[in-house]
Amino acid sequence: MAYVIKGSGLTIEDLIKVARENEPVELSKDSVERMKKCRAMLEKKIEAHEIMYGVNTGIGEFSEVVLNDEQIKDFQKYLIYNHAAGIGEPMPIDQVRGAILGRINVLAHGNSGNRPVIAQTMVDMLNSGVTPVVCEKGSVGACGDLAPMSQIALLLMGEGEAFYKGQRMPGKEAMDKAGIAIPGLMARDGLASINGSNVLTAMSALFLYDANNWLKQAEIAASMSLEALMANMKPYTVKLHQIRGFAGAMRTARAIQKLIKEGDLAEGKLKCKVQDAYSMRSTPQVIGAAHDALAFARSQVEIELNGVGDNPVFFPEENLQLSGANFQGSPVCLPMDMAGAAITMVSVMSERRMNRLNHPALNVGLPAFLTKGAGMFSGLMLSQYTADMQIVEQRILSMPASIQSIPAAADQEDFVSMGMNTAIKNFQILDNAYGILGIEFMAAAQALDFRDYKFGKGVTKAKQIIRKYVEFLDVDRPLYNDHNAMKKLVKSCEILREVEKEVGELE
Repeated sequence: MAYVIKGSGLTIEDLIKVARENEPVELSKDSVERMKKCRAMLEKKIEAHEIMYGVNTGIGEFSEVVLNDEQIKDFQKYLIYNHAAGIGEPMPIDQVRGAILGRINVLAHGNSGNRPVIAQTMVDMLNSGVTPVVCEKGSVGACGDLAPMSQIALLLMGEGEAFYKGQRMPGKEAMDKAGIAIPGLMARDGLASINGSNVLTAMSALFLYDANNWLKQAEIAASMSLEALMANMKPYTVKLHQIRGFAGAMRTARAIQKLIKEGDLAEGKLKCKVQDAYSMRSTPQVIGAAHDALAFARSQVEIELNGVGDNPVFFPEENLQLSGANFQGSPVCLPMDMAGAAITMVSVMSERRMNRLNHPALNVGLPAFLTKGAGMFSGLMLSQYTADMQIVEQRILSMPASIQSIPAAADQEDFVSMGMNTAIKNFQILDNAYGILGIEFMAAAQALDFRDYKFGKGVTKAKQIIRKYVEFLDVDRPLYNDHNAMKKLVKSCEILREVEKEVGELE
């Protein structure tokens, strides 16, 4: 069943299916008609020599330069050549596919003035598995993601490079092998293909999907640590969070209650402190705050996925064209800076619980550094070092990019979002988060092996999955293999899948 692109209703989950699972797509009939109508209006305006930015004028500082009829024909080609100015290794295929889907959804509104064949060619590229080679760096997130989007647009002229059936090859060769006709670029087609923040938005959508899964695993790891530390579970009573009113905190409290259900701690069979440290009893408030931050970021990303991020914008019903700044990435960049910082915040709390598991004065009777041979063996002492190093890197990366504007284009573009920096660093933050959480999982499983009471169903299942990949640390061994195995396990979401089979979805 193909996903129908109509300019509205595109969710993050839809993007995941197309970008990662190769779900086919098609244009709705209404969107094609809208594009035809808008194109007809544009061509009349060109014939009337009406001045339109990026159609019969230059761009940026050259926007006051009016092009003659002959120049208009070649301008789109040179525009793409000039803007295909990125640097670095190729972006992951799912990010490029997500950006193409997002751009088609913009064009489907019928406000961009492109020929319908441009959008249809992008559809054919997605369905045939032709993915442009796009450098990972170069966009400042206004006017949109010009450099990476231009590398996508090169294929519309039969140029550039592409991945096809696992091979990197010239773009024309990939298009020919896939049986996709080259549409070429006519007036407006080039700028309509590139002038939006589609790459950073697609990357943000992918990040939010992965980050939500990571937060759910953070709740599982927290539950394991709480059981191992014999926590007072009253702070996880949902009623406590309902009276304050934050949706994320309620969500996390419900998740932890599910995970510890049927264990001795949940059933009040274990003696616990009257009040635990903040890193334990503040878990719903902290992970919950991250959920709330991601929820806001999601709302902004999905608005952008379904909006007309372009310049200029055409209104066929009113015979009107308006030039503005709907390419500006700040509405996505700002909340995504917060989303990255939220993952760092939860990682810091994860490390603090791991510290309590190791610390003989704080771990409620567990052996120091979770080893049976203190002195001869050091147990998980160095695992904490590894987590700490990654957290410092996360903190450095959590500086907002949205405040880092550097003027460009002779100060015509004197404020830019730097949203691509946000998107790139968020994935680096998340990569560290996989390793940090993996270490807490490993430490919690080690600690639970020293306890002889019954654990909750969700906690028990999580520990079983961990033990498939990392053995109990009986005597010291090099731990880098265990750390990498745990990082890979968290990234795979196997713990999450199996635990949710056991206790139900963690929302």
